[in-house]
Amino acid sequence: MAKASKPRTLRQMYGEELRLRRIAAGMTQEMLSDIVVCSPTLISHFEAGRRLPNPDDAKRIDAALGTDGFFFRWLKDLESRYADFFAAVAELELQATEIRQYGSLLVPGLLQTDGYSRAVFRAFSPNHTADELDEKVVVRRARAQIFDGPLAPVGWTLLDEACLRRKVGGPRVMAEQLHKIARMAEAGRLRLHVLPFGAGAHSLLAGMLYLMDFEDAPPVAYVEGHKVGYLMDDPAMVRQCQMSYSLALSDALPQKESLALVRATAKEYEVEQE
Repeated sequence: MAKASKPRTLRQMYGEELRLRRIAAGMTQEMLSDIVVCSPTLISHFEAGRRLPNPDDAKRIDAALGTDGFFFRWLKDLESRYADFFAAVAELELQATEIRQYGSLLVPGLLQTDGYSRAVFRAFSPNHTADELDEKVVVRRARAQIFDGPLAPVGWTLLDEACLRRKVGGPRVMAEQLHKIARMAEAGRLRLHVLPFGAGAHSLLAGMLYLMDFEDAPPVAYVEGHKVGYLMDDPAMVRQCQMSYSLALSDALPQKESLALVRATAKEYEVEQE
């Protein structure tokens, strides 16, 4: 019998241990899900390391498998590469079938070039080292890989014109950033729309919004401010966020005109370099 592959991350190690303990207990994923009170698909996500159980679910897993608090205690030791308020979002976007993002002042992280990300992190962290910046940039770049491959989620990106005009990192960085967004849109990897300044007031003036839809779970919404983020799964609140996104989208330029504006702005930055 071939030796099982070693899990690549702590989350995968957690999931693999859960799978082995479940099998040793003579349980199927369906049987365990009945006790934990969740779907078999969610148990599958736990075992694959794509998601972590919440503390209550971990306690129920321990009770079901007779593991004496093992999975609950281990859960406390798993540290995310992301800020606490964003860790759950980073997990969920790996399972999303559709992602709709709105950038009010900054290009959303999933679309950022290394140069743009570095400039943002440098501004947010005045007391930084080069290694710390490099690590943050690598983590952000890794997130963007969800748009690669045949199972990539459907992507919608709505940008306020302020994202195009705010000179993050200088003209060279901005030109590279805007050309990247345009290339992704032209390649069909995302649907791009820009809210021009001329649109005036719109439904998303309050700030960024991130919407995710899933094949086997209800949709969620995420909003973020300075050093804080809020993940919403209440159906009524999520519907209100979806409506706000749709209203703002109705005020935006069509994709063809949005692409033209993004390309033209990138050219302006290129001229500025000369």
